[in-house]
Amino acid sequence: MRSANNSGGWIWVFFTCVLCSARFGAFAQDPELGSARVVFQTTYGDIEFGFYPNVAPKTVEHIFKLVRLGCYNTNHFFRVDKGFVAQVADVVGGRTAPMNEQQREEAEKKIVGEFSRVKHVRGILSMGRFSDPDSAQSSFSILLGDASHLDGQYAIFGKLTKGDETLRKLEQLPTRREGIFVMPTERITILSTYYYDTKTETCEQENSVLERRLAASAIEIERQRMRCFP
Repeated sequence: MRSANNSGGWIWVFFTCVLCSARFGAFAQDPELGSARVVFQTTYGDIEFGFYPNVAPKTVEHIFKLVRLGCYNTNHFFRVDKGFVAQVADVVGGRTAPMNEQQREEAEKKIVGEFSRVKHVRGILSMGRFSDPDSAQSSFSILLGDASHLDGQYAIFGKLTKGDETLRKLEQLPTRREGIFVMPTERITILSTYYYDTKTETCEQENSVLERRLAASAIEIERQRMRCFP
């Protein structure tokens, strides 16, 4: 009888673990990055990041659409807490440029909390939200250090791929404290944004090299023909 009870307990533990994996994802610390890259051109340098589409597909789709619509242009980093986070403001209210109807419609959407087992370490991108776990919109943070207390509580959707030197510049700026927020004393503007696909870029570069080699080969073949078969 004791053995039967233990068996039932193990079944329950296994079932509970399956549910946890479904809720929080089954990814370890280094999930695969997608091929899309986004660049924020700020007053202190460029910041480039990639997405984790297999970790947070709805969040990735939403943020990437905001980028493609130009929603982050003229927005800013409202929070820079050295060793913790640099946080991008919500685009509704954070931009200096007015928004059109399409931009506002996308920016005001609330995204379900796609929590995972990916860890909050330096360079990770994590959605901001209110107390409601499904209240994320357009504000997100770039981690400036390890923050394990955020793990499983905020949706991680990507990571920094270039621009850590820019983040270090931001960490050196003077700040002031307003409640729980450490904020820069001057505006850190996102002047413009753009995006590209690493697969497309790689193919274009390879095609360019191949074309040059083919052209060079054609010239060499013609030179040999003229020399050997005048």
